[in-house]
Amino acid sequence: MSLQKRAFAECIGTFWLVFGGCGSAVLAAAFPGLGIGFHGVALAFGLTVLTMAYAIGHISGAHLNPAVSVGLAVGRRFPASELGAYIGAQVIGAIAAAGMLYVIASGKAGFTLAAGFASNGYAQHSPGGYSLMACLVAELVLTCAFLLIIMGATDRRAPQGFAPIAIGLGLTLIHLIGIPVTNTSVNPARSTGPALFAGGWALEQLWLFWVAPIVGAAIGAVIYGAIAKEPAALRARSAGA
Repeated sequence: MSLQKRAFAECIGTFWLVFGGCGSAVLAAAFPGLGIGFHGVALAFGLTVLTMAYAIGHISGAHLNPAVSVGLAVGRRFPASELGAYIGAQVIGAIAAAGMLYVIASGKAGFTLAAGFASNGYAQHSPGGYSLMACLVAELVLTCAFLLIIMGATDRRAPQGFAPIAIGLGLTLIHLIGIPVTNTSVNPARSTGPALFAGGWALEQLWLFWVAPIVGAAIGAVIYGAIAKEPAALRARSAGA
């Protein structure tokens, strides 16, 4: 499959992640009397990844996230030479999704960006008022765990065909933990799309939601490589089996 086609698949997949996940937060989370709340938003993000992993996983790997692409490159599961194409496509998909969501959300009387438009934030812009340090640590640890889940679930030794379920449920759990802290990023593209429309503080704080997820993903990849590496003798027996 050509890099162009794989990058386009990543653009579509990331569009779905942002449109579905952030859309649930902007349109459905606080709907009077029927709002889905934190639990619903967390599930929505997990479902976007699960569905796209099955839809395009066989085409592009369904990274849908610059931090995941970097982590997989660090873990030698993805060529570093293709990072630019994947990350660019992911960010474009995220921005397009945020733009589409803005068109829909602004069609309701009284709509305002004052609530943040599902942007990620720290300190006074953290949903729970968590400090910069707390938010940085949360994003780093949660993204590290996400890479461990991804690399473990897609390992050739893992049960086949179930990786999207584990990854989708993993992202759901991550959001259940992280929404009160940062509104949960673990994905620089997901953070960038809404921030461009919210502007102001969301753009000023965006740096954290690039730095922490990418560093966390790289750490997760290194940890998985350390704990999952097979002894040479075992690898030789597996190859001969």
